[in-house]
Amino acid sequence: MDSTIRSNIKIGQTVKVIQKQDQRTGMQTEGVVERILTNSVNHPRGIKVKLEGGIVGRVCEIKE
Repeated sequence: MDSTIRSNIKIGQTVKVIQKQDQRTGMQTEGVVERILTNSVNHPRGIKVKLEGGIVGRVCEIKE
């Protein structure tokens, strides 16, 4: 599923995100979406979300 389209991401869904400080290394963090922060319909670098636990990052992979 395309992680650059907001409608593909739902609250409570498990995703992998890349945090701002990890953009150079590409290190991914897995968690459950608590809140969707991007307001636009899509974003070329991925939709920004807040995970349970307070981690903020851009979705790079949506887990099924």
